[in-house]
Amino acid sequence: MSSVERAVGLITTNYSIRHPSALTKDRPPASVPVAGRFRMVDFALSSMSNSGMRDIGIILSNNYRSIIDHLESGKAWALDRKHGGLFLLPGSSFGTQRSGARFLLRDLVQNSQFLERTTKPYVILSAASVIINMDLVALVDEHIKSGADITVVCQKSEEDNPSLVNFTCADDGRVSGEHLGVKAGELAFLDLCVMSVDILKTLLSWYKGNDYLDLFEALTPDLGRVDVRPYLYDGIALPVFSPEAYFKNSMKLLDPKITGEIFNRNRPIHTKSHDNPPAKYIPGAQVRNTIAAGGVRIAGFVEDSILGRDVIVEEGASVRNSIIMTSCVIEAGAKVENAIIDRNNVIASRVELKGTPEDILIKGRGF
Repeated sequence: MSSVERAVGLITTNYSIRHPSALTKDRPPASVPVAGRFRMVDFALSSMSNSGMRDIGIILSNNYRSIIDHLESGKAWALDRKHGGLFLLPGSSFGTQRSGARFLLRDLVQNSQFLERTTKPYVILSAASVIINMDLVALVDEHIKSGADITVVCQKSEEDNPSLVNFTCADDGRVSGEHLGVKAGELAFLDLCVMSVDILKTLLSWYKGNDYLDLFEALTPDLGRVDVRPYLYDGIALPVFSPEAYFKNSMKLLDPKITGEIFNRNRPIHTKSHDNPPAKYIPGAQVRNTIAAGGVRIAGFVEDSILGRDVIVEEGASVRNSIIMTSCVIEAGAKVENAIIDRNNVIASRVELKGTPEDILIKGRGF
């Protein structure tokens, strides 16, 4: 049995983001579509299942319908099992002190029975806020080897990000401080960590009186007696905490090098199957540098864009530098540029929807 097979997983989806938009009005951030056919939660869940984990809990948000519809029994991740498998757990209905807390103590305390029932010694905690495809075996092996109480996955940030947690370290390599917001070059927490189940139970008993806090926010004053160490991840990690970050990092997936790492054939990102036919390109269509999901039909012009399932781009329509989500129709003569169009929208003939690269236009879900 590998080290990861000795761990249970907990993925939190019950958190807000600092910059809400029409994209998260009716769905949690964890179920926002990515690359046409995936959801944000798929990346954390696939990293766990591909690494051999077979007991994974998902802490749900209040607006959980889209998450449950997507996950179903967990079959896509080989988690539809008689023993263990996928566990859908209730999230709390109360707000947090700090907007965007990903590991709300109240959620963990409320689901402590999940930890009590497991016979496995380790737990991997993850949010669903980062597009990443990580082999977790090396992480757990390093955690066990180091003897740390908690190992947190980090990466040096390439830019300022007010939504990521920054960890500062002492000379001995242990984490000595934590605060929300990172500057370029600082150590950014990727909302993924591993610890023993017993350590997590101990922390929950310490902080249950402050259950409105994030786990790591509560832990900050006690870093002198809890050994927290960073694990530097050198792969591609794309945090998504705002509409701007979502658009920018989605567009990075048009780069074959980035796509090749994130959608690694040896560690595939699993998702719910919809059994759509392949994308169809009508004679005369012009398509450049575009991701088109199953069921797409293109008769017009599409460039530098991502099209979700069953999108139709009619003859004479054009789509540039945009994300078009499931079941949208871009009618003949319509133009969409620098935009995110949520699902079930019809952009009528000769209508133009144009944002700018600096100010992306977002059109909410159609009905």
